[in-house]
Amino acid sequence: MRNFSQLLALAMGLISLMPAPSAAQHATHEGLAGHPVAERETSNIPSEPGDGTFAAIIEIVAILSDDPATDWSRVDIDGLRTHLVDMNKLVIGADVRSELLPNGIRMRIGTKGRAGAAASRMVPAHGPFMAAETGWSSDVSRAADDIVWIVTAPDAEAVARIQALGFFGLMATGDHHRMHHIAMARGDRTH
Repeated sequence: MRNFSQLLALAMGLISLMPAPSAAQHATHEGLAGHPVAERETSNIPSEPGDGTFAAIIEIVAILSDDPATDWSRVDIDGLRTHLVDMNKLVIGADVRSELLPNGIRMRIGTKGRAGAAASRMVPAHGPFMAAETGWSSDVSRAADDIVWIVTAPDAEAVARIQALGFFGLMATGDHHRMHHIAMARGDRTH
């Protein structure tokens, strides 16, 4: 897998090869009208269609559109978008104070503001999924204006990993996120 610097360099190189569309083409997508992707020169088109939230929504809309079993009366793209915005607010703005423990880490996450509200929804829901996938202990509680999340493990290797991951790495741990997002888009409230 390429590292971020290599991917960024590749993306910048690809972008530099693209002809600049006129303002009118950009505003109306005129330059692409009537030309299916297969007919266009795709080697000079970036693979990412914008920011991560928009790219995730595009991908999920395509998955739902390709699935003949999709129940469009239940689809909730707006709910998925709200969750993806929560994820962004959490990563950008969460107020986290961490304390290393002999067997793990204690994190105090502020609950004020948009990032705090996102943490209030996401941390209690994520903790049990992460614990089930890793075998680590995860305890989430409330204390005044904080969520207190304690993650521990019995062996030194796991403890070192937990401490190195910290709050944001622990929030990203586990492979349930993609299934959670598609379930939300389908209208299933999973957490």
